[in-house]
Amino acid sequence: MAVTLPQPTAAYDHGVDGLRKALADVVGQRFVTDDPDVLRSRSVDHTGRYSGRAQALVRPADTAEVAAALNVCRQFGAPVTVQGGRTGLVAGTVPEHDDVLLSTERLTTIGDVDAAMGRITVGAGVTLAQVHSAAAHAGLKFGVDIASRDTATIGGMAATNAGGLHTVRYGNMAEQVAGLEVVLPDGTTVRRSPNVLSDNSGYNLPALWVGSEGTLGVITRVDLALHPVPKHRVTTLIGFDSLGAVVDAGRILRTVGGVDALELLDGHGLELAASRLGAVVPTGRRWYLLAEVSGAHDPSEEVSSTIDLINPPDAPAVALDVAGSARLWTARECFAEVVGLFGPPLKFDAALPLDTLAAFADAAVGVVAEHAPDAIPILFGHVAEGNIHLNILNCPDADAVYLRILELVRHYGGNISSEHGVGSLKRNYLDMALTPEDIGTMWAIKRAFDPDDFLNRAVMFPDSLRR
Repeated sequence: MAVTLPQPTAAYDHGVDGLRKALADVVGQRFVTDDPDVLRSRSVDHTGRYSGRAQALVRPADTAEVAAALNVCRQFGAPVTVQGGRTGLVAGTVPEHDDVLLSTERLTTIGDVDAAMGRITVGAGVTLAQVHSAAAHAGLKFGVDIASRDTATIGGMAATNAGGLHTVRYGNMAEQVAGLEVVLPDGTTVRRSPNVLSDNSGYNLPALWVGSEGTLGVITRVDLALHPVPKHRVTTLIGFDSLGAVVDAGRILRTVGGVDALELLDGHGLELAASRLGAVVPTGRRWYLLAEVSGAHDPSEEVSSTIDLINPPDAPAVALDVAGSARLWTARECFAEVVGLFGPPLKFDAALPLDTLAAFADAAVGVVAEHAPDAIPILFGHVAEGNIHLNILNCPDADAVYLRILELVRHYGGNISSEHGVGSLKRNYLDMALTPEDIGTMWAIKRAFDPDDFLNRAVMFPDSLRR
């Protein structure tokens, strides 16, 4: 897709002032800044634990301005870090090389819902909550949901292949992206959006950029798949005394048709929510499983008989209406606040085989007790996928436990990044998840698109490749 690029109207010196003026000529003076306070606030990740440095912030309004801004930065030799809603948890938007921060927050166009195709096209800066709203107004739903829905943007979610609460039913972002538009590092704009559901005309190009974490281009628009809204819903919260029992219950519940969510909740985290936050949540059991099932027909009888088969220690809480479901979901949503009670937490996002999930959790808690005795480990996540979010609270010395936990993940057959991505936080641990051949192939693709390595250069790839 060809676009006409805005061009600077004058020659500029190649200092910082020249770069800023050239960018302003492309996007307008209001949308470029080198204010130190602004840059400082934009150079810290969502957890507050990791920070970097930048020389300017540019906020293009459309695809053409994104392309032109990239061209200016490349001409000035200024590396670029792409930012969306900045809700990532692996420091993927933290600049490390006096970068220009390129924000997609102004790419906020929301197209009409195509009800026949079940699709909507939105700008990269549109928030997840806005997509949910647009889909709901058309009588449809979007299949991905995460706690940061009000600020997380679709471009960033596609770039990181975000998962979330309903992955068990709808899959990650990769399963929702029907097409996209992306600006390559050299300013070329590619638009791949098949008009039919079945299209095998060459490479599946959108799949190349979904999950690439901004290393191969800047996603500017995304075509999203939408789904019918189920007429009936059952939500249940079940308490257990062991993580193994939760895993077993999850396996049994997965046999029920229409499972929307199977969420693991740490009883210690719920106790903190009740005592510190005043949240109205259950306490008393070590672990809880939040399950949701929906469909065109009422699944309550099947859910009830399945729970009888599981035979939990207590009668579960069950909700059949929207208000009751929302109350039960409070137990899951409260973890977003719990993990910040003691300052920035140390976060791990891992996927483990279900058979080793409980053993990993026990070992991880043991590592924390040995090396950071004052810290508080809290585990929750998407148990259907074996995706565990281990958050270590009150742990000022990350070095004491970080590598040890990653080594445990590998020991128990897991992956060090399940849904948050690699970012800059895990780039030097990539060999714990991938073979040298895997990493070499990815690096070759990166160099093919970005031979100067100027786009998101702090992300994904280990430092050893850049020496």
